[in-house]
Amino acid sequence: MGSGFSALATDNSRPSPQSQFNPGLGDLPESCVALIYMYLDPPQICRLSKLNRAFHGASLADFVWESKLPSNYRVLIEKVFADFPATLGKKDIYARLCRFNSFDGGTKKVWLDKNTGGICLSISSKGLAITGIDDRRYWNYIPCEESRFHSVAYLQQIWWFEVDGEVDFPFPEGTYSLFFRLQLGRTSKRFGRRVCNSEHIHGWDIKPVQFQLSTSDGQHATTHCFLEGPGKWAHYHVGDFIVDNRSESMKIKFSMTQIDCTHTKGGLCLDSVLVYPTKFR
Repeated sequence: MGSGFSALATDNSRPSPQSQFNPGLGDLPESCVALIYMYLDPPQICRLSKLNRAFHGASLADFVWESKLPSNYRVLIEKVFADFPATLGKKDIYARLCRFNSFDGGTKKVWLDKNTGGICLSISSKGLAITGIDDRRYWNYIPCEESRFHSVAYLQQIWWFEVDGEVDFPFPEGTYSLFFRLQLGRTSKRFGRRVCNSEHIHGWDIKPVQFQLSTSDGQHATTHCFLEGPGKWAHYHVGDFIVDNRSESMKIKFSMTQIDCTHTKGGLCLDSVLVYPTKFR
Protein backbone atom coordinates (compact mmCIF):
# COMPACT_ATOMS: atom_id res chain seq x y z
CA MET A 1 0.00 0.00 0.00
CA GLY A 2 2.84 2.33 0.87
CA SER A 3 4.64 1.55 -2.39
CA GLY A 4 1.48 2.30 -4.35
CA PHE A 5 1.23 5.77 -2.79
CA SER A 6 4.92 6.35 -3.47
CA ALA A 7 4.42 5.53 -7.12
CA LEU A 8 1.57 8.05 -7.34
CA ALA A 9 3.54 10.80 -5.66
CA THR A 10 6.67 10.36 -7.81
CA ASP A 11 7.20 12.56 -10.85
CA ASN A 12 9.42 10.65 -13.29
CA SER A 13 10.72 12.90 -16.05
CA ARG A 14 11.82 9.76 -17.94
CA PRO A 15 9.02 7.20 -17.77
CA SER A 16 10.20 3.60 -17.45
CA PRO A 17 8.35 0.69 -19.07
CA GLN A 18 6.86 -0.08 -15.66
CA SER A 19 5.52 3.50 -15.26
CA GLN A 20 3.52 3.12 -18.48
CA PHE A 21 1.41 0.52 -16.70
CA ASN A 22 1.37 2.38 -13.36
CA PRO A 23 0.54 6.00 -14.21
CA GLY A 24 1.30 8.60 -11.49
CA LEU A 25 0.24 12.13 -10.75
CA GLY A 26 2.94 13.37 -13.08
CA ASP A 27 1.05 11.83 -16.00
CA LEU A 28 -1.98 14.07 -15.53
CA PRO A 29 -2.23 16.85 -18.15
CA GLU A 30 -1.90 20.37 -16.77
CA SER A 31 -5.35 21.23 -18.10
CA CYS A 32 -6.91 18.46 -15.97
CA VAL A 33 -4.99 19.54 -12.88
CA ALA A 34 -6.10 23.13 -13.43
CA LEU A 35 -9.74 22.02 -13.49
CA ILE A 36 -9.19 20.26 -10.15
CA TYR A 37 -7.72 23.48 -8.75
CA MET A 38 -11.00 25.27 -9.50
CA TYR A 39 -12.54 23.36 -6.56
CA LEU A 40 -9.71 24.05 -4.08
CA ASP A 41 -8.87 27.05 -1.96
CA PRO A 42 -5.64 29.03 -2.59
CA PRO A 43 -3.53 27.49 0.23
CA GLN A 44 -4.37 24.01 -1.05
CA ILE A 45 -3.35 25.02 -4.58
CA CYS A 46 -0.02 26.37 -3.34
CA ARG A 47 0.73 23.17 -1.44
CA LEU A 48 -0.14 20.88 -4.36
CA SER A 49 1.89 23.00 -6.79
CA LYS A 50 5.02 21.56 -5.14
CA LEU A 51 4.20 17.98 -6.13
CA ASN A 52 5.60 18.02 -9.67
CA ARG A 53 5.90 20.01 -12.88
CA ALA A 54 2.35 19.42 -14.03
CA PHE A 55 0.85 20.60 -10.75
CA HIS A 56 3.18 23.60 -10.68
CA GLY A 57 2.39 24.60 -14.24
CA ALA A 58 -1.35 24.28 -13.65
CA SER A 59 -1.07 26.50 -10.56
CA LEU A 60 -0.02 29.40 -12.81
CA ALA A 61 -3.11 29.27 -15.02
CA ASP A 62 -4.92 32.63 -15.13
CA PHE A 63 -8.40 31.11 -15.23
CA VAL A 64 -7.71 29.25 -11.97
CA TRP A 65 -6.84 32.42 -10.05
CA GLU A 66 -9.48 34.56 -11.72
CA SER A 67 -12.04 32.18 -10.20
CA LYS A 68 -10.60 32.99 -6.74
CA LEU A 69 -10.59 36.76 -7.19
CA PRO A 70 -13.65 38.89 -6.29
CA SER A 71 -15.96 39.25 -9.26
CA ASN A 72 -15.32 43.01 -9.38
CA TYR A 73 -11.57 42.87 -8.72
CA ARG A 74 -10.84 45.31 -11.57
CA VAL A 75 -13.02 47.95 -9.88
CA LEU A 76 -11.27 47.28 -6.56
CA ILE A 77 -7.88 47.79 -8.19
CA GLU A 78 -9.00 51.16 -9.62
CA LYS A 79 -10.31 52.21 -6.21
CA VAL A 80 -7.25 51.24 -4.16
CA PHE A 81 -4.22 51.65 -6.43
CA ALA A 82 -3.08 54.81 -8.16
CA ASP A 83 -0.69 52.83 -10.36
CA PHE A 84 -1.12 49.08 -10.83
CA PRO A 85 1.07 47.00 -13.20
CA ALA A 86 -0.95 45.97 -16.25
CA THR A 87 1.19 42.92 -17.01
CA LEU A 88 0.62 40.95 -13.80
CA GLY A 89 -0.87 37.48 -14.08
CA LYS A 90 -3.96 36.62 -12.07
CA LYS A 91 -1.96 34.72 -9.43
CA ASP A 92 0.22 37.78 -8.84
CA ILE A 93 -2.85 40.01 -8.70
CA TYR A 94 -4.33 37.72 -6.05
CA ALA A 95 -1.09 37.83 -4.03
CA ARG A 96 -0.94 41.63 -4.32
CA LEU A 97 -4.52 42.05 -3.11
CA CYS A 98 -3.84 39.77 -0.12
CA ARG A 99 -1.43 42.37 1.27
CA PHE A 100 -2.59 45.17 3.59
CA ASN A 101 -3.07 47.80 0.88
CA SER A 102 -3.35 51.39 2.12
CA PHE A 103 -5.42 54.06 0.39
CA ASP A 104 -7.26 57.31 1.07
CA GLY A 105 -4.18 58.98 2.54
CA GLY A 106 -3.23 55.92 4.57
CA THR A 107 -6.41 56.08 6.70
CA LYS A 108 -7.83 52.89 5.20
CA LYS A 109 -6.48 49.43 4.41
CA VAL A 110 -8.06 46.73 2.27
CA TRP A 111 -7.01 43.13 1.70
CA LEU A 112 -8.28 39.75 0.58
CA ASP A 113 -8.50 36.90 3.03
CA LYS A 114 -5.94 34.52 1.51
CA ASN A 115 -8.02 31.43 2.28
CA THR A 116 -11.35 32.53 0.84
CA GLY A 117 -10.75 35.62 -1.30
CA GLY A 118 -13.22 37.58 0.85
CA ILE A 119 -12.68 41.35 0.94
CA CYS A 120 -11.77 42.98 4.28
CA LEU A 121 -11.59 46.71 5.05
CA SER A 122 -10.15 48.61 8.01
CA ILE A 123 -10.57 52.34 8.75
CA SER A 124 -8.14 53.94 11.20
CA SER A 125 -9.12 56.27 14.02
CA LYS A 126 -7.60 59.11 11.96
CA GLY A 127 -10.19 58.39 9.27
CA LEU A 128 -13.09 58.97 11.69
CA ALA A 129 -14.82 62.12 12.92
CA ILE A 130 -14.22 62.18 16.69
CA THR A 131 -15.84 64.90 18.80
CA GLY A 132 -13.17 66.77 20.76
CA ILE A 133 -10.21 65.13 18.98
CA ASP A 134 -8.40 68.48 18.63
CA ASP A 135 -8.52 69.19 22.37
CA ARG A 136 -5.73 67.36 24.16
CA ARG A 137 -7.57 67.60 27.46
CA TYR A 138 -9.81 64.88 26.04
CA TRP A 139 -8.12 62.94 23.24
CA ASN A 140 -4.61 62.10 22.07
CA TYR A 141 -3.16 59.98 19.29
CA ILE A 142 -0.66 57.57 20.81
CA PRO A 143 1.68 55.02 19.17
CA CYS A 144 0.55 51.41 19.34
CA GLU A 145 2.34 48.31 18.06
CA GLU A 146 -0.94 46.36 18.26
CA SER A 147 -2.62 48.44 15.57
CA ARG A 148 -2.37 47.92 11.81
CA PHE A 149 -2.04 51.71 11.60
CA HIS A 150 0.60 51.91 14.37
CA SER A 151 -1.39 54.49 16.35
CA VAL A 152 -4.72 54.73 18.17
CA ALA A 153 -6.91 57.51 19.55
CA TYR A 154 -6.84 57.52 23.35
CA LEU A 155 -9.64 59.14 25.37
CA GLN A 156 -8.63 60.47 28.76
CA GLN A 157 -11.99 61.94 29.79
CA ILE A 158 -15.04 63.51 28.15
CA TRP A 159 -18.72 64.24 28.81
CA TRP A 160 -20.07 63.96 25.25
CA PHE A 161 -18.67 60.88 23.50
CA GLU A 162 -19.36 60.68 19.77
CA VAL A 163 -17.49 59.00 16.90
CA ASP A 164 -18.82 59.08 13.33
CA GLY A 165 -17.54 57.72 10.06
CA GLU A 166 -18.47 56.78 6.55
CA VAL A 167 -16.98 54.84 3.67
CA ASP A 168 -17.90 54.58 0.00
CA PHE A 169 -16.54 51.31 -1.34
CA PRO A 170 -17.31 48.81 -4.16
CA PHE A 171 -17.85 45.71 -2.02
CA PRO A 172 -18.42 42.47 -3.97
CA GLU A 173 -21.80 40.79 -3.54
CA GLY A 174 -22.29 39.21 -0.13
CA THR A 175 -23.18 39.83 3.50
CA TYR A 176 -20.80 41.91 5.63
CA SER A 177 -20.39 42.77 9.31
CA LEU A 178 -19.07 46.03 10.77
CA PHE A 179 -17.15 46.29 14.05
CA PHE A 180 -15.42 48.88 16.21
CA ARG A 181 -12.05 47.68 17.56
CA LEU A 182 -11.72 49.06 21.09
CA GLN A 183 -9.80 48.54 24.31
CA LEU A 184 -10.34 49.85 27.80
CA GLY A 185 -7.06 51.07 29.26
CA ARG A 186 -3.73 52.01 27.76
CA THR A 187 -1.22 49.21 27.22
CA SER A 188 2.56 49.40 27.01
CA LYS A 189 5.65 47.21 27.33
CA ARG A 190 7.59 47.14 30.60
CA PHE A 191 10.66 44.92 30.87
CA GLY A 192 9.40 43.06 27.82
CA ARG A 193 5.97 42.38 29.33
CA ARG A 194 2.64 43.81 28.24
CA VAL A 195 1.01 45.90 30.98
CA CYS A 196 -2.25 47.85 31.07
CA ASN A 197 -2.71 51.26 32.68
CA SER A 198 -6.35 51.41 33.80
CA GLU A 199 -6.03 54.76 35.59
CA HIS A 200 -8.55 56.67 33.45
CA ILE A 201 -11.13 53.90 32.91
CA HIS A 202 -14.54 55.06 34.16
CA GLY A 203 -18.12 55.69 33.10
CA TRP A 204 -18.63 52.79 30.69
CA ASP A 205 -20.56 50.65 33.19
CA ILE A 206 -23.20 53.31 33.89
CA LYS A 207 -24.93 53.54 30.51
CA PRO A 208 -24.41 51.41 27.37
CA VAL A 209 -22.77 52.72 24.23
CA GLN A 210 -24.99 52.99 21.15
CA PHE A 211 -23.66 51.69 17.82
CA GLN A 212 -25.41 52.46 14.53
CA LEU A 213 -24.94 51.89 10.83
CA SER A 214 -26.90 52.80 7.71
CA THR A 215 -26.31 52.14 4.02
CA SER A 216 -27.06 54.09 0.86
CA ASP A 217 -29.72 51.54 -0.12
CA GLY A 218 -31.71 51.93 3.11
CA GLN A 219 -30.37 49.26 5.45
CA HIS A 220 -30.12 50.13 9.16
CA ALA A 221 -28.79 48.51 12.33
CA THR A 222 -28.58 49.66 15.95
CA THR A 223 -27.01 47.90 18.94
CA HIS A 224 -26.32 48.84 22.56
CA CYS A 225 -23.44 47.47 24.59
CA PHE A 226 -21.51 48.09 27.80
CA LEU A 227 -17.75 48.26 27.32
CA GLU A 228 -15.76 45.88 29.49
CA GLY A 229 -12.55 43.85 29.75
CA PRO A 230 -9.64 46.23 30.54
CA GLY A 231 -6.44 45.52 28.63
CA LYS A 232 -8.10 43.37 25.95
CA TRP A 233 -8.85 44.41 22.40
CA ALA A 234 -12.48 43.66 21.56
CA HIS A 235 -14.52 43.82 18.36
CA TYR A 236 -17.91 45.39 19.11
CA HIS A 237 -20.46 44.31 16.52
CA VAL A 238 -22.43 47.22 15.06
CA GLY A 239 -24.52 45.32 12.52
CA ASP A 240 -24.66 43.50 9.19
CA PHE A 241 -25.49 44.67 5.68
CA ILE A 242 -26.05 42.97 2.32
CA VAL A 243 -24.48 43.93 -1.00
CA ASP A 244 -26.40 42.59 -3.99
CA ASN A 245 -25.27 44.95 -6.75
CA ARG A 246 -21.56 44.60 -7.42
CA SER A 247 -21.63 47.22 -10.20
CA GLU A 248 -22.27 50.06 -7.75
CA SER A 249 -20.28 51.45 -4.86
CA MET A 250 -22.07 51.34 -1.49
CA LYS A 251 -21.89 54.17 1.01
CA ILE A 252 -21.97 53.14 4.67
CA LYS A 253 -22.37 55.52 7.60
CA PHE A 254 -21.67 54.37 11.15
CA SER A 255 -21.37 55.82 14.63
CA MET A 256 -20.57 55.11 18.27
CA THR A 257 -22.10 57.38 20.90
CA GLN A 258 -22.53 57.78 24.65
CA ILE A 259 -23.98 61.26 25.09
CA ASP A 260 -25.50 61.05 28.56
CA CYS A 261 -23.88 64.13 30.08
CA THR A 262 -24.74 63.20 33.67
CA HIS A 263 -21.32 61.56 33.94
CA THR A 264 -17.91 61.52 32.27
CA LYS A 265 -16.24 58.52 30.67
CA GLY A 266 -12.64 57.85 29.78
CA GLY A 267 -9.72 55.46 29.53
CA LEU A 268 -10.61 54.14 26.07
CA CYS A 269 -8.39 53.25 23.10
CA LEU A 270 -10.09 53.54 19.70
CA ASP A 271 -8.12 51.69 17.05
CA SER A 272 -10.26 51.24 13.96
CA VAL A 273 -13.49 50.17 12.30
CA LEU A 274 -13.49 46.81 10.52
CA VAL A 275 -15.71 45.47 7.76
CA TYR A 276 -15.43 41.86 6.65
CA PRO A 277 -17.67 39.01 5.39
CA THR A 278 -20.18 37.89 7.99
CA LYS A 279 -19.17 34.23 7.55
CA PHE A 280 -15.81 35.09 9.21
CA ARG A 281 -17.54 35.77 12.57
